[in-house]
Amino acid sequence: MNTAEQLEQSEKYEEAYVEYKKMLMHKPDDVDLLTRTAHVALIIGKKEEAKQIYAKILEVDPSNIMAHEQLLDIFVNEDKFKYYLLRGNMHALQQQMSYANSDYKKAISHAKDAEEALPARYLHAGLCEGQEKYQEAIDEYLRIADDDDKNPMVYVKLGELYEKTEGIISAIQIMERGKRDNGFTEYDEVLAGLYIRNSQPDKALAITKNELTKARALFDMGDNESGYKVLISVKDKYSGINTFHSLMAQYYFQKEMYDEAFKEIDEFEKLAPNSPLIYQMRALIYEQKNDAFNEHINWGKYNILRNDKDVALNEYMTAYRYNNKDADLTETIALLLESEGDRTKASEFYEHLADIDPRNTLALERLVEFRDSIGDSYGAKEYLEKLLAIDPRNEYALKNAERIQNGGGMGGDGLLAIFKRIFGKRMR
Repeated sequence: MNTAEQLEQSEKYEEAYVEYKKMLMHKPDDVDLLTRTAHVALIIGKKEEAKQIYAKILEVDPSNIMAHEQLLDIFVNEDKFKYYLLRGNMHALQQQMSYANSDYKKAISHAKDAEEALPARYLHAGLCEGQEKYQEAIDEYLRIADDDDKNPMVYVKLGELYEKTEGIISAIQIMERGKRDNGFTEYDEVLAGLYIRNSQPDKALAITKNELTKARALFDMGDNESGYKVLISVKDKYSGINTFHSLMAQYYFQKEMYDEAFKEIDEFEKLAPNSPLIYQMRALIYEQKNDAFNEHINWGKYNILRNDKDVALNEYMTAYRYNNKDADLTETIALLLESEGDRTKASEFYEHLADIDPRNTLALERLVEFRDSIGDSYGAKEYLEKLLAIDPRNEYALKNAERIQNGGGMGGDGLLAIFKRIFGKRMR
């Protein structure tokens, strides 16, 4: 036990406080040491020092409930704004969001002026946004915009919220208002991106300083060669950025240079392997090449990544009509049907998969399972034999063979009988 703790235990609080302060000079961010010092400071009546120390604890450890509680005890009678602001923070930490919202509103009502209310307004707006109460968040950010005219990010937030609730045009309008009324240019790149997505490339080109956005705007305006020149001029700077390769692919696509476009898409995929854009770009190229099978395969993959399984399944079914001998496609359709709960239809595709790829253990396992589930013991045994013939150590087969065999139809010799039928004399 150190000297300060000994002094505290001996109720020599003044001396303990002095020792703790000395220790803090060497360990200013030690939460345990800060806590002990604040506690002793309160005992000896140094409330202001205690408040500063508890505030320091929250800087180091924002989720420290004890520091919140101590500050609440201090502020409950002397500063209602800070009291409700801290209580809101504590309730938010405890995932009690309705209480936190109520506290932030009370803090706002107890603020001495609009400037003091701002922290509570920001917290309330952010909490509403997190709870998807978008209109309430918009209302709060609009009040903030009136009181905090030096923060351009308020308009970025408003743009995001308006796009979710009213659409991209409303998002553009609110951000244009911030630029017009407050002279904000810090979010020009965000606004340029909105212009691109709203088919206003000329406006994007007028405000962007980003070369990739310039190239995209030029492409969208039909000036492909100027856009290409911009990209080539910054190739070394952006070759590790996926957007660069998607724009190069766009250029080559528009020039009908499909092999070059595919190479750029491959580079894009290395940098953004889970992007739906990979398959969208490939699908568009295959469409131009009149390769319907690969076009629909890629639209299927695109919609899988967008979590739209019904549309993906329709695309895969369309591809299947062009080529029903592709094992990967057949397996994908079977798995999708199974995930959607249509086991009967899935089994039809697993049967076809077993025909075109007789060594596909997944298909055989699923067929054993399906036949067994509908009481077709003969069919289950037949597929089980095929499975064991190609994979004698298959875990699924070994686990279920005895039960399935005992279902009847093979004479009761158990698992050994199945192996003998498959391997003949080798099993004697």
